[in-house]
Amino acid sequence: MEPTPSPTPVEVFVHTGPAEWWEVLAALGPLAVLLGALIAGVVGWRTLQQKAEADNRSEWWKRAQWALDAVHSGDKQRGAVGLKVLTVLGESELAGDGELAVLHAATERPLGQAAQQARHGAQAVPSGPGQFDDDDRAIHIAAAQLREVTDRRLGRPTPAWIRALGQEQP
Repeated sequence: MEPTPSPTPVEVFVHTGPAEWWEVLAALGPLAVLLGALIAGVVGWRTLQQKAEADNRSEWWKRAQWALDAVHSGDKQRGAVGLKVLTVLGESELAGDGELAVLHAATERPLGQAAQQARHGAQAVPSGPGQFDDDDRAIHIAAAQLREVTDRRLGRPTPAWIRALGQEQP
């Protein structure tokens, strides 16, 4: 079959002026969809990061609670382990100023006991055989090490006797 010409003439009109606003808007539609997807992706990624950080802080606090309970349990060996765990937790980036203040407070009682025993003894730093038992010594040393960490992170000076105590081996 051979093509036949159209019975009516076909006129071709070429528009030479600027595009209408709706034509421009229609042309930008795919770009708007891409921009919306990008924004949704960024918001979703940030939400996942915040949830992960909140979960990590929650786990950090559970560990801190366990360690604080161990410190105040009355069992000297468990208390020394608790203070060592708190020292590790104090180094974590998850510990903010509020958390560090709580850890700092956990050192008050053992370091107060160490200072009192030092005042009653003849030495500036409590040490020496027979002054107190090894478990007390371990608690005092662990508390001094924790105090050094919290003071450093909070920008506070650590007294020299606490630094010296923290350098001792249990």
